[in-house]
Amino acid sequence: MNKVIELIKLRKTYQRHFWTPVQTVLKGLNLEVEPGQIFGFLGPNGAGKTTTIKTLMGIIRPSGGRALVFGKNSWETGPKQKVGFLPESPYFYDHLTGREFLNFCGRLFNINSLILKDRTKELLALVNLTHAAGLQMRKYSKGMLQRIGLAQALINDPELVVLDEPLTGLDPLGRKEFKDIILGLKSKGKTVFFSSHILPDAEMVCDQVAIINKGKLLRAGNLNQLLNAKIKAVEFGCRNISPKTEKLLSELSFSTSQIQEQWLFPLKQESDVPRALEVIAQNGGQVVSVVPQKESLEEFFAREVAQDE
Repeated sequence: MNKVIELIKLRKTYQRHFWTPVQTVLKGLNLEVEPGQIFGFLGPNGAGKTTTIKTLMGIIRPSGGRALVFGKNSWETGPKQKVGFLPESPYFYDHLTGREFLNFCGRLFNINSLILKDRTKELLALVNLTHAAGLQMRKYSKGMLQRIGLAQALINDPELVVLDEPLTGLDPLGRKEFKDIILGLKSKGKTVFFSSHILPDAEMVCDQVAIINKGKLLRAGNLNQLLNAKIKAVEFGCRNISPKTEKLLSELSFSTSQIQEQWLFPLKQESDVPRALEVIAQNGGQVVSVVPQKESLEEFFAREVAQDE
C-alpha cells in the first residue's frame, strides 16, 4: 500500500545572513503516514512542526532529504489536487462573505458551479456557519475564522487533510465539533495529519502520533501501543470489603478510598492482581471493576521531551 506521507531524512536549514551561523530546524526526520489514519504531529513551540508541514505542502523546499505526498515530491502540483490544507495562521480575503470565499476556493479546483453550490452549502452546515454564510469575514470571530478555514480545506473533497493547530481559538464546543469532523473524515477513508498543543483532544482522535523536539523525531507509532507500554497502576473497584480485607489490600495498593459503598484500590504493580483477587474472594468481597491506569498522552509527551532536554 502506498504511503500518503513519507519523510526521508528531511532536513531544513536557514541562514539569515552569510556572516551568521546556519540554523538547522529539521534534523533528518523519517516518518510514514498510511492511508486512512488520523496522525497527530506533536511537539513544543519551536520544535519544527510548522516547518515540516510547510515543506509537505510545498511552500518551502527542503535543504536535504525528501518530503513525499502520495509518492510525489511535495512541491509538484499533481498531489495538491488531493490535499486540503489549513495553516496555523491563515489569511482570508475578509471583504468576502463565507459563501463567496468557499466559492472562490472551489473555483481554484475547477469544481463545476452546480456541484460547488451544493458543496458550499454542505460545508457551511458541517462547520456550523450556515447562519453566517452571507456575513463578511471581517466580522467573523476567531473561532468562526477557524471554522471557515476548515471548510475551505475540505472544498475539494481531499484524500489527505493537513491541519496546523486546528483547535486553536476554539471553545470546548467548537473543539468537540472539530474532533467529530476529523473522526467523520476517517470514517470516509480520508487521511488526517494535524499538529496540536491540546494533547487530551489529540489523544481522543489519533491512531498514530509522532513527537518531535528541536527538529528531531523522538518517538512515533501507534498511540495505544505507546501509552499501554507503561501501566501506572491497576485500580480495583470492590464492594463488601471488611476491615480485614481493607488491611490486606492496602499492603498491595498505593492508597485506599471509599465512594459510598465502593472501595477503590490502585495496585502498585500488575503482578499483584492475582493476589488481590484471591484476597477479595476469600474474604467475601465483590470485584466491580478492574481498570488499568495507563499513562496519558500529556504525561508521555512531557516525559519524552524532558528526557531529550
